[in-house]
Amino acid sequence: MVTLHIKNMVCDRCKLVVTQELTKLGLHPAKVTLGEVELREESLTKEQQDAVDGALTAVGFARIDDRKGRLIESIKNIIIERIHHVDTIDRKFNWSDILAEALHHDYNSLSSLFSSVEGTTIEQYIIRQKIERAKELLFYDELNLSEIAHKLGYSSVAHLSAQFKKITGLSPSELKKSRKAEDVRTPIDSLPLKT
Repeated sequence: MVTLHIKNMVCDRCKLVVTQELTKLGLHPAKVTLGEVELREESLTKEQQDAVDGALTAVGFARIDDRKGRLIESIKNIIIERIHHVDTIDRKFNWSDILAEALHHDYNSLSSLFSSVEGTTIEQYIIRQKIERAKELLFYDELNLSEIAHKLGYSSVAHLSAQFKKITGLSPSELKKSRKAEDVRTPIDSLPLKT
């Protein structure tokens, strides 16, 4: 089996698009997860690799060849999965332990690598993902701010509101009043990394 590591896969729709693109090329995806695809093929020719690269690039993805790039993409995928695809984040959730255990690396080395390549810390990346999730929940208008803070693992509404204002320039209630989702929501794979 061939394993492809793919950058910018952040949701179930991404998995569907990647699967469709690979299938169009006559390849046979056996398992597709965020950031990784296992193909049934034993190997890919240079022409097939080029075709995969072209097809992925055309739909906003990129194949990752280097070990550091795969590790960084794995960090991002774990964070996105835990923030955007779980019901509630426990306040006592320890990101450093989760990442170190999942990736079999010391957290300090993961943090150092992430910062040196991405130009921001893992912690800032986590905050940006949480704020983007908070925006999404605000626009659904199903939960109040206290429930959103609890769902995202914040100790209080004040803590969420302070981080929200720092990142977006608006308080959660100001954003909710604006109701212009297209003006303030950002796709999670397009979030700026630097504060």
